[in-house]
Amino acid sequence: MTNNYPTKPIDKITQPVQRFIQQEKSGGLLLGISVIIALILANTSLSDGYHHFLEQTLGFRWNGESFFDFTIHHWINDGLMSVFFFVVGLELKREIIGGELSNPRKALLPIIAAIGGMVMPAVIFLMLNPSGEMHKGWGIPMATDIAFALGVLFLLGKKIPLSLKVFLTALAIVDDLGAVLVIAFFYTSDIELTSLSIGLLILGIMYLGNKMGVRSIFFFALLGIVGVWTCFVISGVHATIAAVLAAFTIPADVKIKENLFIAKISSYLDRFKNLDPTENTPTLTNDQLHILEKINEATNAATPPLQILEHAMHPVVTFVIIPIFAIANAGVSLNIDPNSLFDTNIALGVALGLLIGKVVGVVGFTAVFIKLKIAELPAGMNIRNLLGVGFLASIGFTMSLFVTSLAFSHEEYQTQAKIGIFAASLIGGVIGYIILNKDSKPTQTDE
Repeated sequence: MTNNYPTKPIDKITQPVQRFIQQEKSGGLLLGISVIIALILANTSLSDGYHHFLEQTLGFRWNGESFFDFTIHHWINDGLMSVFFFVVGLELKREIIGGELSNPRKALLPIIAAIGGMVMPAVIFLMLNPSGEMHKGWGIPMATDIAFALGVLFLLGKKIPLSLKVFLTALAIVDDLGAVLVIAFFYTSDIELTSLSIGLLILGIMYLGNKMGVRSIFFFALLGIVGVWTCFVISGVHATIAAVLAAFTIPADVKIKENLFIAKISSYLDRFKNLDPTENTPTLTNDQLHILEKINEATNAATPPLQILEHAMHPVVTFVIIPIFAIANAGVSLNIDPNSLFDTNIALGVALGLLIGKVVGVVGFTAVFIKLKIAELPAGMNIRNLLGVGFLASIGFTMSLFVTSLAFSHEEYQTQAKIGIFAASLIGGVIGYIILNKDSKPTQTDE
């Protein structure tokens, strides 16, 4: 959609950037570029500087003592990724309240598909790694990377029915919730109860503020970051859990309903139109400014804080935080002895867990529930393009890399897991694209 605003020189720079950001596939494209950058940094003469930079520490000192003295790599994984998980929490709450997960009948099938897509990869990994430190990686192949998966889907454009996009989105969101629960219950240890109790108390204050009608984003940001996040980090519970819980306290209601909002805006616009025009001057009158302030107040009152935050933060997460995370975590040296790569079954367990477990879980669990007539495929979907979605779900990049950093402290095990993630994600993405591209035709409504 075009606008009639006068074009300024800066628009020649900003408008193409805005168009890129607004495209659904842009996030996946930028993530792919970030992975390539990380691999270049890790496999050239820049390797030493790359790893040395990530191991630099940042923190602060107070009264001679150091606090939060973490490496840059740690800050990225626990700090920046908390923002990512906060947005995940906002999306989960929105979907549960008014999205695809709000209707139990519509939500049942993607929930079942997501559960199957989490259980089967974990089972396959544990079959190949039943004991020792290696078995801790069972959570790695459970995750689906929504940015990459949807990026591949949107490359197919209008040939894909809307129902398929909605199904994959709902599946990926439930998958994210499962990953959060796995991190909370299985990758958190050595909990310091006093700090955790204080964090939960502050979380309760945020929830109470929501119920009392507090809508100030500053209020929730201050308590969420200074209070909940800090206490959870000190307690030993992973910071990403604090981010998701904090997101669920953000108000999702409006102060004025749609009809009242329309009436108010119409009244303000009529008043604005009847004021003396200021076409000959570049500034507004005080009366015009006052009316515009009222319009802004009404707009804010009619918009849930949850959606204000999600809308504002989503581009930051997609185009800043996730690429930084990928550059920091995808830097794997490819100068690997094949024998050492298969010293354990970690790489094999991750690769087969994603590539076979995801497909069998998503398609198999869905097919069983359809056969039992407990649920039915959405209009426009069939078993063949469900198979394509199953392969796209095997793209487990971002979340799988994140769980890898939690599961293994041994660098060799991390490298093996990352190779498995890369291989499965690449193969799954390509196969999923081929299946859906052959199966799909432009829909009547989309043409």
